Amino acid sequence: MRIGYSFWGFLGPGITGTPDGGRSHRRTLIDALTTAGYEIVFLQADRDLDETGLDLHAHYTWDGGLPGLDAVFLEWRWPIPGRNTTLCHAEEHTCELHRQQQLISHYTLARGTPTILWDKDRRLAPDDPLRVQPNVTICEPALRPSPGATTLLFPIADTVLDHAEPSTLVALHRPLPLVYVGNQYDRDDAFDTFFAPAARRFAHRVAGKWTHTEAWPHVRFTGRCPFSDVEPLYRSALATVLLLPDRYARAGQMTQRLFEAVLSGCVPITPANIAESRRFTPTGLHAANGHQVIAIIERIQANAGTPDHAALLAECLPALDKFRVSHQIVTIRHILQRPAEPTSVPGVAAPASSAGSVT
Repeated sequence: MRIGYSFWGFLGPGITGTPDGGRSHRRTLIDALTTAGYEIVFLQADRDLDETGLDLHAHYTWDGGLPGLDAVFLEWRWPIPGRNTTLCHAEEHTCELHRQQQLISHYTLARGTPTILWDKDRRLAPDDPLRVQPNVTICEPALRPSPGATTLLFPIADTVLDHAEPSTLVALHRPLPLVYVGNQYDRDDAFDTFFAPAARRFAHRVAGKWTHTEAWPHVRFTGRCPFSDVEPLYRSALATVLLLPDRYARAGQMTQRLFEAVLSGCVPITPANIAESRRFTPTGLHAANGHQVIAIIERIQANAGTPDHAALLAECLPALDKFRVSHQIVTIRHILQRPAEPTSVPGVAAPASSAGSVT
């Protein structure tokens, strides 16, 4: 089966000034799909080559046209005013939204091509016509996905999880009690409740794009860091706090920060208000407020480098099993093996997606 895969991001490290959480797991998924026997063709611009000079054409295929495909897989893009909603060739314009609509019009609507729409940021409108298009499956990386959507989690390579060794990880020198890696986007309330109080007590670092920080003058914001520095940063810290936008927390949608931290030996303190929190981390790491975050960090500090520290980290590993890439491949295979359904009635136009309004 030949799958056209649309994503706006990188397979390699990318560039520091551009956010792309997919770097932590996209290549893992693509390589697993290829190993499973699928032929993958990338349908967006090759940003690795265009923006960083990294040539991956010996391993992957890009096609800027409309090649013959058996299925389409979209990492969903949404309108961002001033960036992808402007005219083509305008200053600062990115054309991924226009390209996405071209793919939807050509494959999904006109030809009825089976389409997986992975709404990784929970941006697809609840009333978008694509939700009821019979050849479209909406996927979300959430344990409580939207009505009609299918859970497809951010993947971890099975071999990486199989070889995680807590005793080795806790033996590393960890000078920072607390760290957060990630951007500000819609996290102010969670940050103020769970991270900021602990930042008054412990040495810490916040790496990411935080442009409005006036409320927390005591916090050490260090700006974006290269993707290659993320793992070393987690390896330098005892603990992190899993901060989520409210729309993620309500749906039980955990980001890649969970497994990035755990697999680097950084203990993930978890806000208790996250839906399905017990399925992500042990309850002993759940905090209802900033005071409880402080208490958990103090306990971790008291046991740092000991067998108790290793045991705590080991407790986090079973919850990562659900993120295995092998499980995500099973989900994708089941979707693609569903019997085809008619997508239109003769004489009736196919519905238009909200993305089509961008010109």
